[in-house]
Amino acid sequence: MSDKSKQTRQIPNSLEKPLHSALLSWPTLLLGVAIFLFILNSLATPYFLSPWTLSDATFNFTEKALIALAMALLIISGEIDLSVSAIIALASTMMGLALQFGVDTPGLVAIGIFTGLVCGAFNGALVTGMGLPSIVVTIGTMSFFRGISFIVLGDQAFKGYPDSFAFFGQGYVWWVISFEFVLFLGAAIFYYILLHHTNFGRQIFFIGNNKTAARFSGVRVEWVKFKLFCLTGIMSGIAAVLLTSRLASTRPSIAAGWELEVITMVVLGGVAILGGVGTIQGVVIAAFIMGLVTFGLALLNVPGIVISIFVGALLIGIIAVPVIISRIQTRISK
Repeated sequence: MSDKSKQTRQIPNSLEKPLHSALLSWPTLLLGVAIFLFILNSLATPYFLSPWTLSDATFNFTEKALIALAMALLIISGEIDLSVSAIIALASTMMGLALQFGVDTPGLVAIGIFTGLVCGAFNGALVTGMGLPSIVVTIGTMSFFRGISFIVLGDQAFKGYPDSFAFFGQGYVWWVISFEFVLFLGAAIFYYILLHHTNFGRQIFFIGNNKTAARFSGVRVEWVKFKLFCLTGIMSGIAAVLLTSRLASTRPSIAAGWELEVITMVVLGGVAILGGVGTIQGVVIAAFIMGLVTFGLALLNVPGIVISIFVGALLIGIIAVPVIISRIQTRISK
């Protein structure tokens, strides 16, 4: 056989390998699961395929997914923030207080986002400035931030937000496409570019894989992590604006338990809980999956507590299954 004919036969092999890898990638598998769940929901209830029902389904996950995008970067860097739902409560409380003093819609939005930034910076300062474990710090601030909300509000609620404020959580850009959904898609594109196509994103992966090596390579590890905590706080503040607008009220119990669903989205999306691995596209698809699952169960009148149990079991399963598979492979190889 001539050299030319050998080269010709080798070309398909070089193309098959990346194609095979792409088909077996985690985001591709998640996309298959999402399609399956969409079909399953459409068969389970005749109301699911209504355009307005599908639009309502997006409200079920977009606010949490916005936080998940920033949380993904934080977890890839090797840290975590369990205080995001409490940040939402505090940001909503600050907006409610500002409302009592006659602050209008632009001011309310600015206060909500700024409160999230301050909370994120506070977390980041404790972790990067004092060297404290992020899981311990954010468990503490989770109680601290929500405790402030309970002290301010007690069992009361702030209501009476202006009509213009309602657009952020209830408005539509066009037909059934909500402002929240458009904002989520725009944020997903931004975070995809930030993580996968910038030097900052490469630094995040570098830190998550080996922060010591990253530090010796000139990466300002603490500064990068501090910015990621701030970014997570900002996204929590944005989620607070959207959720408060959608509910048209502020309560100290707002967004309770959301940190579990946010982390589930991130880990289900293929982000390694120990850091160093993950993709934004996986997180985006995982957000749709979580929305399809929870909204589908709600349409079937499944109680909220059962849905919470399912989400918790899903998170445990996502973390446990790879470990079990790895141990089985290790035993087989011996």
